[in-house]
Amino acid sequence: MTIMPFAKKALLAAIFAGISMSASAVTHTLGTASPGVPLSFNSGAVPIGPFNDIFTFSLPANSGSGYSVINFPVPGFFNTLLATASLVSNPDGVLFNGDDSALTTVVSTANQIAFTWGAAAPGNYYLNVTGITNGEFGGLYNGAITVTAVPEPESYAMLLAGLGVMGAIAVRRNKRNQG
Repeated sequence: MTIMPFAKKALLAAIFAGISMSASAVTHTLGTASPGVPLSFNSGAVPIGPFNDIFTFSLPANSGSGYSVINFPVPGFFNTLLATASLVSNPDGVLFNGDDSALTTVVSTANQIAFTWGAAAPGNYYLNVTGITNGEFGGLYNGAITVTAVPEPESYAMLLAGLGVMGAIAVRRNKRNQG
């Protein structure tokens, strides 16, 4: 009776050992974010111990962005204790050459990280995720970067002008009905 569970564990161990060897890189390129289309990412299988993964991406002009990272536990096999996620501006796209500027760092709560960032300049950025894995075979986590369009100032001016015209029409009608 104990042979079957052992065989399953051995098979899972072999599969995830292969995955973790292929996922040993700490820098992952995600591409360009687009409004309404999340850039999703995962860690692959992270070996047991501390990790520091970097996910590079680009943001379009006039966009706000949201970030979320969550543990993906597999009881008895994988568990990740998330520590921080840092959003970093990287104007030239070259990591760690002196022009990188940390915009915010968020500490994990309830083993998940979620935050938003207002309108950012278009260009290159990266998300630096840190933590510790303590499952029998390491850990797994997933995340996503979402982008929302932020209206340009001209759009707000048009909105205010339209509201002003509607207000003037309402006042004029009110005076006509009273007189």
